[in-house]
Amino acid sequence: MAMLKSQGQLQFEDKWPSMRPTVLKLLRQEPVTRAEWQDLFWSVHSVCLWDDKGPNKVHEALQTDILEFIKQAQTRVLQHQEDSALLKAYIAEWSKFFAQCDYLPKPFGQLESSLSGKPHSTIQKKNQGEESIVRKLMLDSWNQSIFSNIKHRLQGSAMKLVHAERNGEAFDSQLVIGVRESYVNLSSDAEDKLKIYRDNFERAYLDATASFYKAKAPQYLDANGVQNYMRYAEMKLKEEEQRAQRYLETRKGCNSVAALTECCVNALVTAFKETILAEGPGMIKRNETEKLRLMFSLMDRVPDGIQPMLCYLEEHVINAGLADMMDAADTITTDSEKYVEQLLALFNKFSELVSEAFGDDPRFLTSRDKAYREVVNDTKIFKLDLPVKNKGVGTKTQPESKCPELLANYCDMLLRKTPLSKKLTSEEVERKLKDVLLVLKYVQNKDVFMRYHKAHLTRRLILDTSADNEKEENMVEWLREVGMPADYVNKLARMFQDIKVSEDLNTEFKEAHRNNNEGIAESINIKILNAGAWARSSDRVSVSLPMELEDYIPEVEEFYRLKHSGRKLQWHHLMSNGIITFTNEVGKFDVEVTTFQMAVLFAWNQRSKEKITYENLKLATELPDSELRRTLWSLVAFPKLKRQVLLCEPEAKSPKDFGDSTLFHVNQQFSLIKNGKVQKRGKINVIGRLQLSTEKSKEEDNEGIVQLRILRVQEAIVKIMKMRKKITNAALQTELVEILKNMFLPSKKMIKEQIEWLIEHKYMKRDEDNINMFIYMA
Repeated sequence: MAMLKSQGQLQFEDKWPSMRPTVLKLLRQEPVTRAEWQDLFWSVHSVCLWDDKGPNKVHEALQTDILEFIKQAQTRVLQHQEDSALLKAYIAEWSKFFAQCDYLPKPFGQLESSLSGKPHSTIQKKNQGEESIVRKLMLDSWNQSIFSNIKHRLQGSAMKLVHAERNGEAFDSQLVIGVRESYVNLSSDAEDKLKIYRDNFERAYLDATASFYKAKAPQYLDANGVQNYMRYAEMKLKEEEQRAQRYLETRKGCNSVAALTECCVNALVTAFKETILAEGPGMIKRNETEKLRLMFSLMDRVPDGIQPMLCYLEEHVINAGLADMMDAADTITTDSEKYVEQLLALFNKFSELVSEAFGDDPRFLTSRDKAYREVVNDTKIFKLDLPVKNKGVGTKTQPESKCPELLANYCDMLLRKTPLSKKLTSEEVERKLKDVLLVLKYVQNKDVFMRYHKAHLTRRLILDTSADNEKEENMVEWLREVGMPADYVNKLARMFQDIKVSEDLNTEFKEAHRNNNEGIAESINIKILNAGAWARSSDRVSVSLPMELEDYIPEVEEFYRLKHSGRKLQWHHLMSNGIITFTNEVGKFDVEVTTFQMAVLFAWNQRSKEKITYENLKLATELPDSELRRTLWSLVAFPKLKRQVLLCEPEAKSPKDFGDSTLFHVNQQFSLIKNGKVQKRGKINVIGRLQLSTEKSKEEDNEGIVQLRILRVQEAIVKIMKMRKKITNAALQTELVEILKNMFLPSKKMIKEQIEWLIEHKYMKRDEDNINMFIYMA
């Protein structure tokens, strides 16, 4: 055995001199014959198998020759002083050496096997990511000698070239790319292939970039102002991102480009954040969308950069919106069409700003919505006063926005036969109704809109003044789609069903009386409607009807009793109307009147030229004082007439001026005037806005809204408590607002009062250890 080892040692000493020339040729990229290539394989194999120390000796000899070769390469590189020449020489030497890192290890497979203690076949099948021993030796040797010695010069030269490019000078970009690639390929660490690149080249690149812009950016800002600087910053960020794609590593899992972008943002934007943002309010006010878009793109890269811009937008929408509404207050408070158009114009203006300046970014849309909601629900310009009863203090009013009422009025103008609805196409009406629903989305107290919308719908259905019945029913469904409470929408839908049922009953009634040859039946149109969906009991007003109508009431009641036993009819004359033929010295006219107006005018039926006192009219009509005054005023001062139906003595400026002795008489010169000419025939509507409620019931309606809100709050609190069993005050309020937001926004005071009421009535209680925690009591 001793003799074999001795032969092995001799074998290495004998073999290496013949192996070395081939190794050197491979290192220098000189041609190697097939015989030399095969001999090298065999020599490595025999040395490593026959000599225990052979593998280590081969490894040491290889290392010596590789280091010698690298030292010569370093000498050749350092001969060049100029940056470009130095980089060019380094890249050339590295490229040749790196190429041989793939070839030189091949003949040394047996060396790998011997040093690792694994069979040669296993070595060949090992993970592709692991470096071979010879390749690792080559890369580590290059790293420890030439690279460690000149890496600072290499990086410095590469960064100088990039700096020159930033200043507009031309150079061969492949030099920087070549250096980068040598850093990337140099690591022999299987766990982190990019460690050398990241610790050296990337860090140097980021530091050089930051230094460049820390020097340049302030100078540019001082010389050119904020707005030009923003363009400069945007342009430089794009440039640097493109440059980073060329000069930094972009392989998957490497975040060099992102790190560079963050570095540039810090140097170009974050450092000047306050200065740039200070320009925001002015730009928003001046609607400078292009500049805002630029500011947005820059600030969106900065932590919390967007937040101040959101605040600026909110302030602008509120201030500009309220200022515009205030400027147009004289018009919009009296004209619901102009009011809604003004609101929509504002919404479209602000939406356009958000679209063009901020690309409809959700954060800015949220700010727009929040601010626009304040404009819509503002009570400075006009308000609706709702009564709030305080224990021991009496009644005070709670101001709310009049917006829901005006929106309902505008819907009425679109859905009723009006000059506005007549001049619009069906598609235009639909679009404008959808616009109303858009604004309604921002209304806090939608229950007020519901009340007025229902009142208007009632008028249209009773007077048969709807411009398009299909649109009416569509509107109900659209209200459902935008989240209106189901009970409210269902009640509206019930009204349409009632009208259809009523039409059928009316036809049957006329048919029954036609057989009795009663001609008046043809001229009467009865509407039998469900009281719960249509009216309040306090809306009923007593009135002495003309004999022709009074005699007909029992017949209608008898007809209905035979159809539906057990149901009771209540007559709502307040909501009724008709057409009378009015004859005077000028001619004959058909006048559309309310039942109250009809009762008043019939007082002159047998004595057309007499003067009747207010007191006698009160006795004749049996109308309450307030209703009689209102009705008489509509006949002596109807705004659309140049010649009124009735005249009074002495003249009055308002219904309050009527006294018991005020005399009224039929105007014998009453007529319609068209184009300045007196007409002897014609039809006129003096109903105007059909009164659906008395003064008393209006107050009740307002109180009813508040009372219903109280019940809704109580109901919602109990619902939440039943589900949660235990909940904090803050969480309860949040959930409560979420449940009720489609109807109204409950005030904190109302919530607090109803919580106290529910605690007092044993629906819930406070936790003994935490007063802000509520517990449900079953």
